[in-house]
Amino acid sequence: MGILDDLVSSLGEDSPVRQVHACVFWTAVLSRNWGLASTLHEDHPYHRAVRDVGSLTQKSALGLAQYVQSDNLLEASIGMAAINSLIDIDKSKCTEQNAFDILAERGRSKNIAIVGHFPWVSRLGKLARKVWVIEEKPQEGALPAEAAEGILPQADVVGITGTSFINHTVEKLLHLSKNGFVVVIGPTSPLSLVLFDWGVDVIAGVKVVEPEKTIRSISQGAVFSQVEGVRLVTMAKGEPNGQTL
Repeated sequence: MGILDDLVSSLGEDSPVRQVHACVFWTAVLSRNWGLASTLHEDHPYHRAVRDVGSLTQKSALGLAQYVQSDNLLEASIGMAAINSLIDIDKSKCTEQNAFDILAERGRSKNIAIVGHFPWVSRLGKLARKVWVIEEKPQEGALPAEAAEGILPQADVVGITGTSFINHTVEKLLHLSKNGFVVVIGPTSPLSLVLFDWGVDVIAGVKVVEPEKTIRSISQGAVFSQVEGVRLVTMAKGEPNGQTL
C-alpha cells in the first residue's frame, strides 16, 4: 500500500461529514474534527467538476477521504481535508513550534532542500551551507520539480510541503530524501504517526482551535499568514512527551 492508503487505513472510526468549504486557497472539512488542506486547482483554463457537489455532506468522512486519490486536484484537496478531519491528534506528542525554527536548528551550516514555496526560505540562506528551493512552478531562484532527483539525496535537511499529499508526489519525495532529516510542513500536513513509518522526522502542521474565525478568514481569501483561529502543532518522531495543547 502507499502512504495515502496507510493514512486512510489508520483513521479508525468513521464520522458524518457536517461541513465542506472549498475556498480559493484553503479547503476545510468538519467531521469528527476540523481538517484543513491547501486548495489546489488544475493547471488549465477550465476546472473539472467535483463529483457529487451539493451532496458531499451526505457522505461519510471516510468516503470523502477517498477523494484524495483523485487526479482532479480540487477533489484531492477535499479528500485531504477530510483525512485531517478524522485524525485525533495525540496531544501528548505535540509541541507548538514554527517549521522555520526547526529547519534553522537542524540545518545550521548544512545543506538544506525545501520543496515548496515558503516566505521564510531566504532567511535559511543566512545560516545554512547551501539552500536549494524546488517548486512545481519555480519563482526566481528556485529549481523546477525535475531537479528533486539530483538535489534531495544531497540534502542533510529537507522540508517538504504538505501539498505533496494532494498532488501525489509525496512518496517519491520521501524516497529521495531518505538520507536527510525530513520535515513535512504546512496546514495540509496530516498529524499522523503513519508519516514516521515513511521516513518523516517532524510534522509541522496546524490545529483549528477557533473554527468560526478560520472559516470566516479562508472564505474571504486569506493566505496562510491571514488565517485566524489556528495553532501551530509540531509532532516529532521519537519524542513522546509533548506540550498540552
